[in-house]
Amino acid sequence: MKDTYISLSEKERRKYAAVEAIKLPHGGITYIAGLFRCGRKTVHIGIKELNDPENTDKNRIRRVGGGRKSAIDTIRNINAVFLEVIENHTAGDPMDSNIKQTNLSQRLIAEKMKEKGIEISAAVIKKLLKINNFKKRKALKNKATGSNNNRDKQFRRIDELKTEYLESDNPILGIDTKKKEFSGNLYREGKLYHTESVEVYDHDFPHPADGVIIPYTIYDLKNNEA
Repeated sequence: MKDTYISLSEKERRKYAAVEAIKLPHGGITYIAGLFRCGRKTVHIGIKELNDPENTDKNRIRRVGGGRKSAIDTIRNINAVFLEVIENHTAGDPMDSNIKQTNLSQRLIAEKMKEKGIEISAAVIKKLLKINNFKKRKALKNKATGSNNNRDKQFRRIDELKTEYLESDNPILGIDTKKKEFSGNLYREGKLYHTESVEVYDHDFPHPADGVIIPYTIYDLKNNEA
């Protein structure tokens, strides 16, 4: 859907977003606007054009670079004010001047900039953060915790226990569960040769589902049976 959306002209994007939004229940416009990263107003205009095609300007497609300019391009000294706002809320690495962090959220930055006479949205704050190389910090599990000298001993013990239990009269059972699935008239992977086509809902949302299936199995290791 995203690939189709970005391949269209501005007018066609509005209509395509509108077509997808009206398929959905309440909240569909917000969902589609978030999916395509366009404004809710854009989707509403698309719906209006679908409902009243006679009053739509068929030749009006905005030229490249047209439309309202970004606040970053139109508000004088916006970046300087942004840096002034976060200056007292920024810490860094004494050994590397390029490493910085701020404890201000986008909302707090917007409030402080408003106090200085610049009222902008969170989207503009996000762009200013990106321009100044600030991005959300994310923990990456890349560092090894080291190895234990008894690691090999542990695995040998596990192997001993497995052999001991296999030779006993006791059963060895394993229980495994799989990914949850919504039941009902929803899309499923796979193919089946059939004389009739199968029609399902166009979106796999939870609300049209009949319930949730949690598949699991019990496996008898000794008899190799599930």
